[in-house]
Amino acid sequence: MANYAIIPARGGSKGVKRKNLFPILQKPLIKYTIDAALNSNLIDSIFVSTEDPNIKEYVKSFPIEIINRPDELAQDNSSTVDVIMDFLSQMQPKINNSDLLVLLQPTSPLRSTEDIDEAISKFLQQRSNEALISVCESEHSPYWSFTISENHLHPLFSLDYFKKPRQTLPQTYISNGAIYISSVQSFRKNQGFYSKKIMPYIMPRTRSVDIDSYEDIKYCEFLLKNTEYNKI
Repeated sequence: MANYAIIPARGGSKGVKRKNLFPILQKPLIKYTIDAALNSNLIDSIFVSTEDPNIKEYVKSFPIEIINRPDELAQDNSSTVDVIMDFLSQMQPKINNSDLLVLLQPTSPLRSTEDIDEAISKFLQQRSNEALISVCESEHSPYWSFTISENHLHPLFSLDYFKKPRQTLPQTYISNGAIYISSVQSFRKNQGFYSKKIMPYIMPRTRSVDIDSYEDIKYCEFLLKNTEYNKI
């Protein structure tokens, strides 16, 4: 069995131009994920899936394999699932159903090597699960959420939740985009990482920054400069 890390890194982006190569404290965004993966004790091979010649040139300096992504899978509406399916297709017949896919999105620069190895170890210890997804605590409770229809607010859940103190509401979690793990077999069966048997890997919000805007970059740089966040 082998553990394959996949880093999807297309050239374009909406919020931040050339995001994956954008410097964060003089270091390209993608390098944070590359470094974390290279330092892992449990990842056997690392692949960067990209269509971009500049990203390919940058990645050549590392012991990483490049997956040439088709242009049609590098659009704003392209699915990560389709990108991984393309990876599996290009890897045939080298890859086996028991191998692990470890998706590491470069937009999560604060995810550490320790996070990666701990997540893989926990998943391997409980193979009754079909996938593992990293999460963090929700900043705002969805139990106090509304939808809007016909110019009226409609509670997403029961009105009873609005009568309860915030501290008594059920704790909820959201995917932070940092780590996704599945066996090849389960990924193919479920057409992705989501199923009814997903194991959580809980991360603090300080390591759950998902870079989508220049404001996210400023916040990330603040955390990187403040070494105390590493202790949280």
